[in-house]
Amino acid sequence: MNALRKTLRWPKTGQDIKRLALWDAGEIAAATGGTASGDFQVSGVEMDSRDVRAGDLFIALCGETTDGHRFLDKAFANGAAAALVDRPIEQPHVLVKDTSVALELLAKAARKRAAARIIGVTGSVGKTGVKEAIFAALERTSRGGAHRSVRSYNNHVGVPLSLARMAPRSGYGVFEMGMNHAGEISGLTAQVRPHVAVITTIAPAHIENLGSEEAIADAKAEIFQGLEPGGTAVIPADSPHYERLRAAAEARGAKVLSFGRADHAQVRLLDAIPAANGGSLVTAALEDQRLCYSVAEPGEHWITNSLCVMAAVHAAGGDLGAAGLALAEMGGLKGRGARHRITVPGGHALFIDESYNANPASMRATLSQLGATPATRRIAVLGSMKELGDFAPAFHAQLSEPLSGADVDYAILVGEEMLPLARELGKPIHPSLGKAIRFAHCEGPGEAIAALEEFGLAGGDAVLVKGSNSVGLGRLVAHFAAREG
Repeated sequence: MNALRKTLRWPKTGQDIKRLALWDAGEIAAATGGTASGDFQVSGVEMDSRDVRAGDLFIALCGETTDGHRFLDKAFANGAAAALVDRPIEQPHVLVKDTSVALELLAKAARKRAAARIIGVTGSVGKTGVKEAIFAALERTSRGGAHRSVRSYNNHVGVPLSLARMAPRSGYGVFEMGMNHAGEISGLTAQVRPHVAVITTIAPAHIENLGSEEAIADAKAEIFQGLEPGGTAVIPADSPHYERLRAAAEARGAKVLSFGRADHAQVRLLDAIPAANGGSLVTAALEDQRLCYSVAEPGEHWITNSLCVMAAVHAAGGDLGAAGLALAEMGGLKGRGARHRITVPGGHALFIDESYNANPASMRATLSQLGATPATRRIAVLGSMKELGDFAPAFHAQLSEPLSGADVDYAILVGEEMLPLARELGKPIHPSLGKAIRFAHCEGPGEAIAALEEFGLAGGDAVLVKGSNSVGLGRLVAHFAAREG
């Protein structure tokens, strides 16, 4: 029997008989307390008129600086089937008092009707990549029944939007939750109500607002407050805050499943060796099982991330073999590890795009990855790390150590906060301590592009681009990625 016939004869489940439409007018009205203009069905939910596709419900959100109702014509021109609005319009719609509140109510209804296993993911570093890997693992064996939050839709708007997009036939839902203040994840996890709550790691991201790593750990641990009865908390065994996280999880009645290198980790690394593709071959222990799999993504941090993925998939009742295949095939995400091979004089240069986010822990991890990357010359374009407050000067200056450890030949530092690092790199270095690192300090991405052009890329170069998203280094990546080939 060929593969097509096998697929057609795949046993049907209760999920298969559910309709394909995401929402109909009556369901939206009932969920939001609104009034529908007539009968219609929608296949998606969108809040940005530029991203609307045929069949979507466009939600006209009202923010501090803009009003989504101004973009209704564009949304319908792009194919919207209906809109959620707070004022009458001629096109198909559901009329509500407040569209932001209505979005949360629609999300609540989506979560209530879902029979899916729900996984919530947070952490200071790696949450988007881990979320994507968990989704890829669950998608392989769910026949298209896995759902996840796209991009970094992890805030007070992105989370309910992602929930509202979850189809009733979904078997799994994977949702990312972010924060920069205490109390934010508490509100998000109450909406998601996960069966599995994952914390990737604790690091000094957003320390400006929270004051200490202990406070960051407590804020991330808020994810356990929304756990469904009998739920599982997946936490990093190697974290200095492990006991703090474990206590917070157990206080909510959660089963704890830890991952890492520590002897007490339930998903424990036994061995990892470099793979030919730049990734790793990993051997891990999971209770009484031995797991052997490949990780396509390079870097020590992805070895740890893979253990987290395995723990989450196991806790969700997923297929660990499929998780191994997903990790072996994953490529880097835009702004989060995507790699570009660009044409330069003398051959090709490697561009590593980490331009979406940065904090002290992720900077060190990716610089270590750069140091392990075979290259004729290594170049680091580093943008400011935001939301570090009074800790910023010290954290930026301390990047001189991982820069030196990565054997970087040239560094381009972008943003005012990078001045302490520029001063550190400008200090005289004794010959016995290694080579001095050439560097340029730039105000913004435009100057950084000019500095890199002036330096001159050559065949065999490896370039790491990393910084907080607001620095705008994605512009630099796009400029040079246009030469990909």
